Amino acid sequence: MFSFMAITKALADDHRVRVILALRDRELCVCQIVEFLGLAPSTVSKHMSILKQARLVECRKEGRWIHYRLPREDAPPEAREAVAWVCRSLARTPAVQQDAKRLKEVLKLDPEELCRTQSRCKSL
Repeated sequence: MFSFMAITKALADDHRVRVILALRDRELCVCQIVEFLGLAPSTVSKHMSILKQARLVECRKEGRWIHYRLPREDAPPEAREAVAWVCRSLARTPAVQQDAKRLKEVLKLDPEELCRTQSRCKSL
């Protein structure tokens, strides 16, 4: 039951659902997710922690960068099924199509520059 509750909690927030949809075809670093959502890094960190606890995303660290992706085949079936359900149910909605356009713009930006800019904003 713990897994079910963690998944439903994770899916109960539109920002977390938007991240799942953004990760459909790619891996994103935290700075890209921050830019995409337009939220504070600490808020994004909390959202990603909830998604990770529910096993709806996986992460890897590369130097100072943390990259997130959707779960692979070895993830629990309920997590993979939940992600598939979200993607299937929402893929064609206007909000998700608008997010896809926003994500294209974010992907054009240099992640290192994003990180520097976001770090400066925190110190102001």
